[in-house]
Amino acid sequence: MTSSLLDDPAARARIDPGDMLAAVAALPDQCHEAWAAAQEIEAFGEEIDKVVVLGMGGSAIAGDIWRMLLQRESKIPVFNVRQYDLPPFVDERTLVIASSYSGNTEETLSAFEQALATTAKKIAITAGGKLLTIARANGVPTFTYEFDGEPRAAIGWGLMPLLAVSKGQGWMPEVQRDVDEAIQVMGELHDQIGPDVHTDRNEAKALATRLLEKLPIVYAGLPLTEVAHRWKSQLNESAKVWSFHDELPELHHNAIVGFALPKQIATSTLVILLGSDDLVHRRVRMRYDFTRKQLAEAGVETASVESRGASALAQMMSLILFGDYVSTYLALLYEVDPKPTDVIEELRDWLATQS
Repeated sequence: MTSSLLDDPAARARIDPGDMLAAVAALPDQCHEAWAAAQEIEAFGEEIDKVVVLGMGGSAIAGDIWRMLLQRESKIPVFNVRQYDLPPFVDERTLVIASSYSGNTEETLSAFEQALATTAKKIAITAGGKLLTIARANGVPTFTYEFDGEPRAAIGWGLMPLLAVSKGQGWMPEVQRDVDEAIQVMGELHDQIGPDVHTDRNEAKALATRLLEKLPIVYAGLPLTEVAHRWKSQLNESAKVWSFHDELPELHHNAIVGFALPKQIATSTLVILLGSDDLVHRRVRMRYDFTRKQLAEAGVETASVESRGASALAQMMSLILFGDYVSTYLALLYEVDPKPTDVIEELRDWLATQS
């Protein structure tokens, strides 16, 4: 099995019948369409002083990215809830955002139904399902969209409405400019790492090739930590591999001590460091270099991926697109269909039978 498989359109089509590669490539256009549609979202009033985002999996990661972006520009705190229960601090000054692509995510529905009993402002972001039905029955504003694909591939439809909320509330005054730049930067990056670019000139294909038969671990400093989370999740779901993520500088207070053992795992691991020259704190950037040195001494391979663009949004989305490509290319190298997540569906079916 060699990287030449990645450059063979027929082989790609055979392994990826659901065309996950096309879904990855469509992210810039998806963000453009979703941003335009999200301008219909109305403001929720100046009294909002905190936000709770309800979501799981692919629908939740947009809330994580939004939180990282918003905390750079606004005093409004965002709490991401991946649980069945609503936090007890939700009150009339809270905006509760329930995000579920399918509209049937049971954890999100449980927390949203609890939110209905509160005086909080609410909005649902979904393609349909029970969430849409319940929201409309209770007079809750909804942002709906149509998307034919996996929830994790709909990150643009999850993130752009949140950015539109920021615009309407005045929390991110220059968000229109940042969205425009992010779409442009992703389009340019696609031209450099897309499927038709040969492995010899394609950084994403080259990294996927290095990851074959390795344990991928992704490190990043704020605000890129949730981008590392996205990489980890995409590697799990698309490439169907074990993967973990961690953050700097916290890992220097624990994980760094355990780099060398067990030796069999250390030498079978590849750590990817996601970086940015201006987003990540100067002292944390210094720690990247020390981390590489310690990993090398432990026999652990490393790779670095740097962000593109000027704004935080563009830099984070460029890294997300890069990671989405890497995870899909790695799936092809393992000759596994990157699209389905059968065990997740199996779990949902099993839960449906439990009282």
